[in-house]
Amino acid sequence: MAEMYIRIAEEENEEPMEIPSEDDGTVLLSTVAAQFPGACGLRYRSPVSQCMRGVRLVDGILHAPENGWGNLVYVVNYPKGRKMDEIDASSATKIKRGDQKTSDLIVLGLPWKTSEQDLKDYFSTFGEVIMVQVKRDVKTGNSKGFGFVRFTEWESQGKVISQRHMIDGRWCDCKLPNSKQGPDEPMRSRKVFVGRCTEDMTADELRQFFMQFGEVTDVFIPKPFRAFAFVTFADDQVAASLCGEDLIIKGISVHISNAEPKHNNTRQMMERAGRFGNGISSVLFQSSFMETL
Repeated sequence: MAEMYIRIAEEENEEPMEIPSEDDGTVLLSTVAAQFPGACGLRYRSPVSQCMRGVRLVDGILHAPENGWGNLVYVVNYPKGRKMDEIDASSATKIKRGDQKTSDLIVLGLPWKTSEQDLKDYFSTFGEVIMVQVKRDVKTGNSKGFGFVRFTEWESQGKVISQRHMIDGRWCDCKLPNSKQGPDEPMRSRKVFVGRCTEDMTADELRQFFMQFGEVTDVFIPKPFRAFAFVTFADDQVAASLCGEDLIIKGISVHISNAEPKHNNTRQMMERAGRFGNGISSVLFQSSFMETL
């Protein structure tokens, strides 16, 4: 069953957010609460009676109305009394946000055909855009599959980060770059381990292949050849999104996994390398220490 999205808002007159349903058409209350903390249910206005109706909730699962979810906007229910208690806090938050400056957001997974005007037209639906940029190869002028956008308002930035985006027929993610992460957020590896490589795969071919997912900063193939390689991305989110995937390169299925930083436990690296043949463990151990950032 194709994934379906339900339109949900905190208030009837607010812009809704699309929340994914489960395969059976239900919606988990936990999915709603992830975007609307404290949510305890949903309600909607009946097109027939114009009265508000509650959505049936059983064991944390929200069930669609008799005629399906349709294109209605569902309003979040909160525990009684919570809303009034939060009015003052909400006002204070808005004042604080007025002092906060927006940041350049990185847009990952852009289709090759997407132009800066396309990007601006799309993101302008969230608020005033003051900058857009599609990163391109200096020599060919072709898109590298990612770009940047910046908004005037903090609220617009928050909305964009909170959801995925369908741009020119492809799902894209919009996030704060690593340099904008808070001081308490851990640095994650930007490097992936590519297993089951064949000897005819060159560094340039691997670079060209992985550039479809994001900017590639380095490709390392150990010599003598050991049936694996390391690929480093500019953004750790790209690396994380590929871990666990099996991809086809030159007709060969390769497996992508995490390349642990040098301060991580090396036992797992040694065990994983052992699956690819004798003698690889020592090379992988040395390579991981030399090449991790």
